[in-house]
Amino acid sequence: MALVGATTGGTPQGLGSEASATSFPSATPVPGPGEAEEDDPEEPAEIHLCVLWNLGHLGIAYYDTSDSTIHFMPDAPDHENLKLLQRVLDEINPQSVVTSAKQDENMTRFLGRLASQQRREPKRPEIIFLPNVDFGLEISKQRLLSGNYAFIPDSMTTTEKIIFLSSIIPFDCLLTVRALGGLLKFLGRRRIGVELEDYNISIPILGFKKFVLTHLVSIDRDTYSVLQIFKSESHPSVYKVASGLKEGLSLFGILNRCRCKWGEKLLRLWFTRPTHDLEELNSRLDVIQFFLLPQNLDMAQMLHRLLGHIKNVPLILKRMKLSHTKVSDWQVLYKTVYSALGLRDACRSLPQSIPLFRDIAQEFSDDLHHIISLIGKVVDFEGSFAANHFTVLPSIDPEIDEKKQKLVGLPSFLTEVAWKELESLDSRIPSCSVIYIPLIGFLLSIPRLPSMVEASDFEIEGLEFMFLSEEKLHYRSARTKELDALLGDLHCDIRDRETLLMYQLQCQVLARAAVLTRVLDLASRLDVLLALASAARDYGYSRPHYSPQLLGVRIQNGRHPLMELCARTFVPNSAECGGNRGRVKVITGPNSSGKSIYLKQVGLITFMALVGSFVPAEEAEIGAVDAIFTRIHSCESISLGLSTFMIDLNQQVAKAVNNATEQSLVLMDEFGKGTNTVDGLALLAAVLRHWLSLGPMCPHIFVATNFLSLFQLQLLPQGPLMQYLTMETCEDGNDLVFFYRVCEGVANASHASHTAAQARLPDKLISRGKEVSDLIRSGKPIKPIKELLKEKQMENCQTLVEKFLKLDLEDPNLDLEIFMSQEVLPAATTIL
Repeated sequence: MALVGATTGGTPQGLGSEASATSFPSATPVPGPGEAEEDDPEEPAEIHLCVLWNLGHLGIAYYDTSDSTIHFMPDAPDHENLKLLQRVLDEINPQSVVTSAKQDENMTRFLGRLASQQRREPKRPEIIFLPNVDFGLEISKQRLLSGNYAFIPDSMTTTEKIIFLSSIIPFDCLLTVRALGGLLKFLGRRRIGVELEDYNISIPILGFKKFVLTHLVSIDRDTYSVLQIFKSESHPSVYKVASGLKEGLSLFGILNRCRCKWGEKLLRLWFTRPTHDLEELNSRLDVIQFFLLPQNLDMAQMLHRLLGHIKNVPLILKRMKLSHTKVSDWQVLYKTVYSALGLRDACRSLPQSIPLFRDIAQEFSDDLHHIISLIGKVVDFEGSFAANHFTVLPSIDPEIDEKKQKLVGLPSFLTEVAWKELESLDSRIPSCSVIYIPLIGFLLSIPRLPSMVEASDFEIEGLEFMFLSEEKLHYRSARTKELDALLGDLHCDIRDRETLLMYQLQCQVLARAAVLTRVLDLASRLDVLLALASAARDYGYSRPHYSPQLLGVRIQNGRHPLMELCARTFVPNSAECGGNRGRVKVITGPNSSGKSIYLKQVGLITFMALVGSFVPAEEAEIGAVDAIFTRIHSCESISLGLSTFMIDLNQQVAKAVNNATEQSLVLMDEFGKGTNTVDGLALLAAVLRHWLSLGPMCPHIFVATNFLSLFQLQLLPQGPLMQYLTMETCEDGNDLVFFYRVCEGVANASHASHTAAQARLPDKLISRGKEVSDLIRSGKPIKPIKELLKEKQMENCQTLVEKFLKLDLEDPNLDLEIFMSQEVLPAATTIL
């Protein structure tokens, strides 16, 4: 650990005393490394992933710099196209992907595709190949067991350390162990996070955490975007543009009421990992339901206030590991532990039948009392902030107290010394002072006389000249040398001693890092569930129910969670798809009647239930759903080099056709309109017929379309799997009234003219459009408008007359036959 010593700027400052006019300038040490303001800019997080693939199984481990933690996934089977690995990459978005240089064809092909995505967003990761020997099983085990981990006390023997690590790391998962070993090798070589530190400073690793991707519901990026689950937008403040994007109007935005950063991070993680694990989902809903009871409102508010003091503990532990602890870190840690104890005491009074309350009550151990007691007894917060460095309270160290006492009495003592020095000086010197400068010691300071011009004039018998500063000459005298020998360098001695105590205190805290990490995990979970409970209370959400036997969803009077906040009134709608009836629902209706909102509403309610949130519906029963696919908006991008329709097919519809199962939910809005009407209609009918041909294996499909020919031409087979829905409307004279209610049936027209009227198109254009539409529907020819035809005839006549007037009949080269055939006859034909 590097000791932090006191330093001063270019101008000497210190404690001093002047005989004629006594003054005591105070020492102003510059802050040591890492000492800064309490609100630090957040360090950009980086994730470095290591992956191995062998015989159909994956071993994955990654290091997250935001919490200095290694996450690993036990050996998991994966398909040859490595869908599971792609899911991990999409979720964590790593900065780099580390793997062995020796790979089979499947992994080589996958990495090739990954490397070719340089135009895609987010930016492609750096792919790093290490020699296969770096992933050896025995050498990987050795790296894991010999690592320097902050969460393992130094007092542990080698055997105890092996047993402790064996309880955390699955050494029977050989691919995972090899991936962990390769990751440690990469971190050590790149020195991630400690690039500028001494080479003997190791990479801070504050814990190992397991993550699994079983029971997860598959949702791609397009679905997150079109359902507005996440929506990032630029910050409106010019002062915060550089800090990145902010969350716009999205489901995450309205539900995120978390009070601590790690609660928000966990909520985002839950949103990216929807699950159909019923035990996990019901455990989340039980906590939300508990806090929704009126008698528990005060408790929820009190816990929410406490959670606001849970701060970035991993960053503080990382700084402790690197000996970069700031004064503010001790205060933040003290408040965090104090709030954690408040959470523990509160949860002990809550029903222990709820696992979260029981875990907090039991796992927030007495180690927290020990940490807060040590910090409270040792750290002088007021003095530390005043001095801008770590200071200890009185009565902690007798040696420090003695030196500080000397420092306090130093001004008056130096005044006496200054008077004695003045008596022995030349009578021309009007005054002097004795000052103390850290690292230099005690000096005699006298004003510069007018006669002192050259450097040789500074020499005074019995005094050793040191330097000139601000028209003051500084010397060592016999008395100042005696003071140096008697008192020593008080400031540095005190700082060194306090630094040693800070190091000992850091060791005590780091030895209990495991309980602090667990505090963060449980507190963030409580924070998320309190946030979801608060949103459910304000927006009137209800608890969903799960039925594994139900293949589909059943929603009673559901609402769109975002649209109901923006509209003055919102009409709820029900949805039901399950069993072998009505698996394919085709929804028609006029433009702006609410078809797209209905599709998104079904998707959002299902998604909310799969993250363990209450939902905007009177009742909701969610069956076994393994994926949500959407084709609602076209994600256009010039950089992709693909047409809108090609993106629809390639990235959205093809993904649903190739991957949807009988437990998948598919939402399609206006598919086929990006190309020729006939071709788009044919493709839509072909896709739906393909799914209908699967019978009981057909996914649950909601399709909104304006292709009324789909029914008029009977392009879809009839059967129990099909159900036609429409948006209820009513014509009131020339006006069309929208009821925004879903009912059974098929729309007889798209009523595009009414939408055009709402968009304030000229009445002349709207009436002509209706006329052409009626002619096409009846199969009659379309004739030009008479008024327009007359205007065109007059223009052509005028043109013909002008040609005759310009004709030169005396021209010998004139050929009247050619003139009549090429100029007159075509114009006359047009007029007639």
